[in-house]
Formats: sequence, C-alpha cells, structure tokens
Amino acid sequence: MSPASCPCGLTGSYAACCGRFHEGGLAAPTAELLMRSRFSAFAVGDAAYLLRTWHPDTRPRKLSLDAGQEWTRLEILARTGGGLLHNEGTVEFRAHYRHRGHDAFMEENSRFRRDAGQWVYLDAEA
Repeated sequence: MSPASCPCGLTGSYAACCGRFHEGGLAAPTAELLMRSRFSAFAVGDAAYLLRTWHPDTRPRKLSLDAGQEWTRLEILARTGGGLLHNEGTVEFRAHYRHRGHDAFMEENSRFRRDAGQWVYLDAEA
C-alpha cells in the first residue's frame, strides 16, 4: 500500500476515500463504507471518529487504541442490507494486523443501524 492509498483497500487516496468521512464533513452513505472508514480509523489512530460513529446505546465512554498494533488489510466477506434505502445492515469482514512483529487477523460480523439518519456501528453478532 502506498502512503497515500486508503487503508480500507478501495482504490484512491486516503483523503478522497475514508479521509473525507474522518474529517466530519461527509457521512458514509452505506454500512459497508462506514465499516471500511472505521477500519481506516483504526489504521490511522482516529479514536474520535470511531466514537462518533458508534451507536449511543453501545458506545464506550472512551477508547484507547494500541499504538503497537498496525492494521494492514481489510477483506469484506459478506453483507446484508446496509444500503441507501435500508435502516439496518451487517458487514462480515476479516481485518489483518501486525502486533509486536506477529501477523494475525480478526473476523467479525458487525451490525450497523441508522441513528438520526446516519450509519453507526451497533455491535458484533454473536
């Protein structure tokens, strides 16, 4: 990945892709784009964006990110709903990372819901 490319894996620069959502001027129009922008927020260390895009019913009071964890790649495995005309959706993903010199990944099926018209992360399906 080049320094200007977006961590979420879509083509284009960070500024033109997820950076525009992180700045706060635009909201992600779909659950998948919100999920991708949240992955990018982990990758660039933007805890404020993560909290801002977390549903108020499940959002933690504060969030500290592990500076030793480098998020390296995102794979979208499946999705349901979450489109322009939906109010709920899920995105199943595999997030690759490096922590203390070891490569690993985590998988999650995240649930998203609209809150005040904007997509937010609700929780992970069990």
